[in-house]
Amino acid sequence: MITEDTLQELNKSYKEASPSEIIKKALELHEKAVVTTNFRPYEAAILHAVKQEASSIPVVWCDTGYNTPQTYRHAEQVIKDLDLNVFLYVPKQTTAHRDVVLGIPSVDAPEHALFTEQVKLEPFRRAMEEHKPKVWFTNLRQGQTAFRDSIGIFSVSKDGVLKVSPFYYWSDADLDTYLQDHNLPNEFKYFDPTKALANRECGLHA
Repeated sequence: MITEDTLQELNKSYKEASPSEIIKKALELHEKAVVTTNFRPYEAAILHAVKQEASSIPVVWCDTGYNTPQTYRHAEQVIKDLDLNVFLYVPKQTTAHRDVVLGIPSVDAPEHALFTEQVKLEPFRRAMEEHKPKVWFTNLRQGQTAFRDSIGIFSVSKDGVLKVSPFYYWSDADLDTYLQDHNLPNEFKYFDPTKALANRECGLHA
């Protein structure tokens, strides 16, 4: 378990570092790592960056079953272009079944917690239990939510996993340039059924 002092030192030392330097440092700390994705906008950047340093790293995709057709096509393209080692996790209930018995509850409805548990939290827990990573790469960035503004590049998840966000201080414009420089695709027609607002936490990180 990394101490708070070590986290603070890492965040201070690597604040100006490149994503590749951050990723290399994280893998030096522990090589048992995963990168998670939902193929939302700009996800190709983190997948490309991590792939450059760890070519066979497990890519954990928790698919809610509610992605847009554009997101599914984008995911297939990125998986193929980057030759990703994808491990797909889906809810135990089919989307068709849930649509009949539950639907997509509003965020203030009592059923919303159950919905989020089914489509996002349970598949994610299952993935982490199977892979048991010590390092978790993610594309969290400053400015996305109040919680994410507080964590820095290096943080520790509630389960004690070192969470690493190599693009933490990057803006959309910075990422646009990265995607262009590396000839990577992007897709903005994305839907997260557990979040009514863009700045709302989904439950995996906080």
